[in-house]
Amino acid sequence: MAATTLDIDAARAQFPALASGVTFLDAPGGTQCPQSVIDAISAYLRESNANLGGAFAASRRSDELVEHAHAVAARFLGCRADETVFGQNMTTLNFALTRALGRTLTAGDEILVTRLDHDGNIAPWLELAQDLDLSVGFVEIRDDTTVDLGDLERRLNERTRVVAFPLASNAFGTMPDAARIVELAHDAGALAWADAVHYAPHGPIEVAALGADVLLCSPYKFFGPHLGLAFGREELLRGWRPYKVRPAADEPVGSRFETGTLAHELLAGFVAAVEYVESLGWDGIRAHERVLGQRFLDGLPDRCTLFGVETMEGRVPTFAFRVDGVAPREAAERLAERRISVWDGDYYAFEPMTRLGLQPEGAVRAGFVHYNTLDEVDRLLEALAEL
Repeated sequence: MAATTLDIDAARAQFPALASGVTFLDAPGGTQCPQSVIDAISAYLRESNANLGGAFAASRRSDELVEHAHAVAARFLGCRADETVFGQNMTTLNFALTRALGRTLTAGDEILVTRLDHDGNIAPWLELAQDLDLSVGFVEIRDDTTVDLGDLERRLNERTRVVAFPLASNAFGTMPDAARIVELAHDAGALAWADAVHYAPHGPIEVAALGADVLLCSPYKFFGPHLGLAFGREELLRGWRPYKVRPAADEPVGSRFETGTLAHELLAGFVAAVEYVESLGWDGIRAHERVLGQRFLDGLPDRCTLFGVETMEGRVPTFAFRVDGVAPREAAERLAERRISVWDGDYYAFEPMTRLGLQPEGAVRAGFVHYNTLDEVDRLLEALAEL
């Protein structure tokens, strides 16, 4: 049974990269991997590297792995295994799924996205609109980066077919009221299309409880390899005509949208990543991350301007800020000299960065996950005070 408190030393000991002495605060762009994930990937390549459907042992082990990975994905997302879809990455999957949905849409239909979204849940809709003469509307965000639900209510109409939104902002850490967004979308007869990429390492996902129709995430953001993972409600998936080769199986229904050969070794790593998270438990992860985030907020130097929610309520511990008199890229480079890894730029959050007037330089972004420590938070704060 997973613990309700986190043994940070035991957790960190499972990550080889952390032994380097670098302070990894770059998790919003991709987390480090525990040894179990690395071992699972290499073990597959040593022992079971084969394509599917063969009569020989390695192929049969690969068949078993693919089936098991979907079962683990269902456990992670809170759905059925046949409703899960693996792909190259979230953006690629989203282009594929939006194209399949597009076959059911007609000119004049409307898609609503939010100005908080990563472009992976905006650009596919803009391209689909270009192809099919659809309309894409933008739900506004407030200055504190919270989604204006009143604006969403006003924009919903009889032609709205999809409301696309994030569970957490990859730029600012802001978590919209997802349950309310889903409710409003469904009341208008629209689909709720959720981007869970940034939320996934910070808390449990239960698509059945949330009521989302489609949800996408990326295992490399929750301690696994570079993959994309999606959930699609079975009724929807069965109603869409997929883009696939003719001999590919139609069952399980989610596999219709998995084009070509999957990266089997990465599926093995995905399984190990989920098992690692399960061994810790979300209660311990969330409690520890909240402490880290509060330490950062309490100690942020006055010469740093934070963008987004200024408390730990309604957010994950991802923070975008600027340092007075220091360009974001220069700040990131100077922190890197101190062996502190952070991001600069817009991180593909083009709309929210534009809304806050932060383009073209963007902001510095530091993100904490459960393997970070209070000492690392203090190291960052000290460095920011001295820049």
